[in-house]
Amino acid sequence: MSGRDYVKESKDAATHQYAYDFDYLMHRYMLRSFMPHIRGGSALEMGSYRGDFTVLLAEQFDDLTVIEAASNLIEETRARVPVTKGGTPVAFHHGTFETVEPKRRFDSIFLMHTLEHLDDPVGVLRRVNDWLSDTGALFLVVPNADAASRQIAVKMGLISHNAEVTPAEREHGHRCTYSFDTLERDTKAAGLRVLRREGIFFKPFANFQFDRLMKTDIVSPEYLEGCYQLGMQYPSLCASIFLLCAKGA
Repeated sequence: MSGRDYVKESKDAATHQYAYDFDYLMHRYMLRSFMPHIRGGSALEMGSYRGDFTVLLAEQFDDLTVIEAASNLIEETRARVPVTKGGTPVAFHHGTFETVEPKRRFDSIFLMHTLEHLDDPVGVLRRVNDWLSDTGALFLVVPNADAASRQIAVKMGLISHNAEVTPAEREHGHRCTYSFDTLERDTKAAGLRVLRREGIFFKPFANFQFDRLMKTDIVSPEYLEGCYQLGMQYPSLCASIFLLCAKGA
């Protein structure tokens, strides 16, 4: 882990070499999927990036902690989200998931589009298991290797197989591309219990295609809502896959 430059990776992600408006659109659909399972209490966000989802979490929790490895992202997020809805300061820990030592346990832990970046995902998930309260929940979301758009890319010859890590993803720090089976493999290896498996947002287009289409009248809010609802029927074809996990033994 010491050889990685998290500040550089964060700045690379801020360009449209990799980051897309579609990624930020997904945040509200993630929150919709989470809401039936959020019970309040204390929350931990693992990786804030520029604070877009931190803003949403601060509206749901009055006790919020953030772990982030890139110092510039902590500064940006703290400026955007200094306090929670109740006025409590958001607590920030600068460091990697492998080295930070929280002095408490959390009722909700959010690890979203981050596990695929880690050099030792199972090791980090074992630490998450220790950080959960006895009745706590892990909200684990990753990009889906089997999304319809990726399967189309395979048929077009753009990538060799569903789980391929593309050059743009690798440059951004991706280490793997998960599907339901490999994600469950790693969570179970870490000792966590999987309570629910869901897909978030049926994805017929690549991110850059969605970005272009959303600037036109071709893709309407109603179309996006349809993709979200269709994802409930076809979770394995969604943009992201979501596991709700509980503390293991």
